[in-house]
Amino acid sequence: MFVDEATIVVRSGAGGRGAVSFRREKYIPRGGPDGGDGGRGGDVVFVVRQNVKTLAALRVNGRYNAGNGAGGAGRLMTGRDGKDVQIVVPPGTVVLDAESRDLLLDLTTPGRRSVLLQGGRGGKGNAHFKSSRIQAPRFAQPGEDGEERTVVVELRIIADIGFVGLPNAGKSTLLKVLTAAKPRVASYPFTTLVPNLGVMRVHDHDVVLADIPGLIAGASGGAGLGTRFLKHLSRTVGLAFVLDLSDDPVSALATLEAEVKAYGAGLATKESVVFLNKSDLDPEGELARRFFREVKRDRVVVLSAATGHNLEGARRVLYDLATAPERGEQ
Repeated sequence: MFVDEATIVVRSGAGGRGAVSFRREKYIPRGGPDGGDGGRGGDVVFVVRQNVKTLAALRVNGRYNAGNGAGGAGRLMTGRDGKDVQIVVPPGTVVLDAESRDLLLDLTTPGRRSVLLQGGRGGKGNAHFKSSRIQAPRFAQPGEDGEERTVVVELRIIADIGFVGLPNAGKSTLLKVLTAAKPRVASYPFTTLVPNLGVMRVHDHDVVLADIPGLIAGASGGAGLGTRFLKHLSRTVGLAFVLDLSDDPVSALATLEAEVKAYGAGLATKESVVFLNKSDLDPEGELARRFFREVKRDRVVVLSAATGHNLEGARRVLYDLATAPERGEQ
């Protein structure tokens, strides 16, 4: 099951208590204080793993507690540290405060370990408190408490270009023919129920494409399936609006642009291209000419994912769109 959001409670470990102890050996009946320090509490650590694709495990567990530090002991023995609790997530995961929605962690690099909550420090044993005035301290520090926090963990997939379209516009078919991805394809709406990723190879450069479930009017306000997945487009360099050329593409583009703008998160300011798909249903080109008369856009590609018409043009414009920021930095 694809799960891209989970609310969990996390708690770091408490530090162990410092020991109150005195040295007692043969011929040394009244030795000085030798209480050791408590161990440190365990941390709450997020670990990014490339082979993890969903947050389903977080929905199952719901709560993650790090281990507490052990108390100190005599002979200046320090208690063991508490065990860290590791939360494994996919690349592209963000961790937000559940109440304020403030961003706490942005986890994109596989293998990276990020500490969300640190464990409490262990208390000092009574050996630390010996002085000229207090020769035999009979007190020690307690360990620090751990921290507890409720957080929202969200998966926002990492892609260069995101496909946006109404249901049944042909986004999944286009992803399939441009990449090695194998999304579910059928001639009825909402075939795509989860985001699909594919890698397109152009000029020794990998371009990652993402297909999200189709949007409908009102998606930004919660209608249909698309609103849950618009967040997956937040990391993309640009957007590809995929339109069904035979089904009022002018109105479809207006609907999509309105929903993207209403959603916010900077999606409306991203560079974009328009793909007029299903050109095989417009053999005379009249539908395409009508679109160009009514819509003035710089990047528009007429193609057919089903027949393969002008796929090279699509690859070229996607490559240019995805690599434009890199070329701009040079």
